[in-house]
Parts: sequence; structure tokens; C-alpha cells
Amino acid sequence: MSADAGGGLGRFLTLADTAEVLNISAGQAYALVRSGELPAIKIGAHGQWRIERDVLEAYIAARYEETRRAGLWHQAEFTNLPELFA
Repeated sequence: MSADAGGGLGRFLTLADTAEVLNISAGQAYALVRSGELPAIKIGAHGQWRIERDVLEAYIAARYEETRRAGLWHQAEFTNLPELFA
């Protein structure tokens, strides 16, 4: 992978990089990883977490889809209330 392909960063992101992309704290990024919500791997003797760039992009896309579906669900809930359309 070329350096240009990922905005100057490599294939894997640190927790700090991930937090910056998501605009959250490093602690919040760590919590996402620890809970398993955001898949990551441990690298090296000290077990530093790394998140693959493609995995992070898929995570973001999934959150958008989840939000979109929730919005559609909430819209559908109100379509059956005749008092709203009287």
C-alpha cells in the first residue's frame, strides 16, 4: 500500500489515530476495542492495539447504516397514528 492510499498513514492505526478519525477520546476508542464493538489486534511484546484502516471504515459505514435504519424505523412507527394525520 502506498503512503498516499491512507492519507499518509499505513494500513494499521493506533488507538490515538482511531480516536482522531472518530473525533472521540483515546479512552473511548479503547472502550470500543475492549468491548469488541470495534475489531482490533494486539501487536508486539507490550500488546499495543492496532485497528486496520479498512475495518475502521467498515465500522463507520455500519454506524451510518444503523442510524439510517433507526430513522426509518422511527418514521414508520408514527405512520400508523391517525391522530397525526387527521
